[in-house]
Amino acid sequence: MVNNNEDYSSHFSEEKFWDKILKFGKKAGVKLTYGALLLFYTFKKPTVPKKVKSTILGALGYFILPVDLIPDFTPVVGYSDDLAIIVGALLVVATYIDAETKQLAKNKVTDWFGENAIKDTESLDDEVERTIQSRKEKKGMKIENKKVKKENREIKNIPNE
Repeated sequence: MVNNNEDYSSHFSEEKFWDKILKFGKKAGVKLTYGALLLFYTFKKPTVPKKVKSTILGALGYFILPVDLIPDFTPVVGYSDDLAIIVGALLVVATYIDAETKQLAKNKVTDWFGENAIKDTESLDDEVERTIQSRKEKKGMKIENKKVKKENREIKNIPNE
């Protein structure tokens, strides 16, 4: 995830984001471009809390930054750190990514990479969905555990006859 010691969000601007995507999107690949677009469109939603938006800004700021952990111009692995940051941020903000956001991102991917590129977005969508499902299951287990604890406390308070 994004290094907390450095504030990458200061490197983000909408203009810089679109410049980077348009210049390097094809070189970066479908998955990274799609992930960055998902974050961008999620950031634009007025209902997303500021804390979530700050996570997105940090990840997109890192993506925009030309000098990062692994320079983007490094053959083969140049965008691997950017992808890791983008995917990490997506998993953090997954519950705020809705169908409309996905469709906006997929439309751009289709425009830039062609209709066949959509299959390359599916693995990222699946990862986000698994994260959301896992969080729902954990939340459900917490609620169930609270019920059981409450029932146990109530049983212990019943006087024996």
